[in-house]
Amino acid sequence: MQIAVLGVGLIGGSIGLAARARAEAEVCGYDPDPRVGARALELGAVERVAKDVAEAVHGADAVFVAAPVGALAETVRLALAGAPSGCVVSDVGSTKRVVADAGADERFIGGHPLAGAETSGVEHAREDLFDGATWYLTPDAGNTAGVLYERLHRLLTSFGARPTAIDAGTHDRLMACVSHLPHVTANLLVTQAAGLLGGESSQRLPAVGPSFRDATRVAGANSAIWTDIYMSNRDALVSGLDELSGRLADVRAALAAGDAAAVTAWNERARADRDALLGAGVAGGPLHEIRASVPNRPGVVAEIALALGRDGVNIVDMALSPSQDNRQGVVALWIAGDDHAQSAQRLIADLGFPVARA
Repeated sequence: MQIAVLGVGLIGGSIGLAARARAEAEVCGYDPDPRVGARALELGAVERVAKDVAEAVHGADAVFVAAPVGALAETVRLALAGAPSGCVVSDVGSTKRVVADAGADERFIGGHPLAGAETSGVEHAREDLFDGATWYLTPDAGNTAGVLYERLHRLLTSFGARPTAIDAGTHDRLMACVSHLPHVTANLLVTQAAGLLGGESSQRLPAVGPSFRDATRVAGANSAIWTDIYMSNRDALVSGLDELSGRLADVRAALAAGDAAAVTAWNERARADRDALLGAGVAGGPLHEIRASVPNRPGVVAEIALALGRDGVNIVDMALSPSQDNRQGVVALWIAGDDHAQSAQRLIADLGFPVARA
């Protein structure tokens, strides 16, 4: 298998290392900074470096676009323009709005690995960066080629990741809440704490407790990256800020009224919600094979994957078996846990496809 990685920083470099070591793939890299490409070659993240996007994607079976959010849409466009007809093209951006137009091409499947590190750059790339990490995929239910979705899913699984389908709009709203909004609030908390010193730049913050340090760890994250993220997902982020403002007003009202019972209930509810969130998506138990008969049309595999993803059912593995006349086929899915397998059968049946447990 031949893989192209466009942008060989921490994520792109880790994709290259994982693809070479775990998928036995040949990896060609491209980076607009020749020094970064040379360093990726030196570190073994890629086997060769291309001079441009067209050269990198030529003959590729899969392309990963790991460009900064500000350059993502244009790099994806160039990748699709130069990639072969049977090549799957994906990205690793934390917002999907910027690549929405690419979904019109059946070869493109948006992606976002929930993996990273405090450090950046290919020097910190690791083969095991994606072990156990959720890797969101945003296929187009009316357009994505099933065979390409299967190829990408298998490839990501070989990296150690857990591919999970989600629609692009839900992805951006989710990221606004669990990633982008925490950065905003961390910035505000730091500014408010600094303001208590009267704005004296020469003064240092007094010793702070672990709660403040933990809550503000991401404050002032790299502006070259985060300004683009804020702006590209601004609609979802504004909605999240509006909702948070309402919740803050509720807490303020309870405190102002001296309503200890309401404050206790609010605090207990937050603890229960956090416990539930931290346990979400952890699928265990034996694997069950689910087989569904489907027509051979664009987007049918994406439709199934999205339906299962919305219900929290993770696809551990999958395989496609077309009929001899290529008019229909069987999608085999392996699901962990009996409850999840039952849910998968129900969801697929609700879509109108004959389904059974093998």
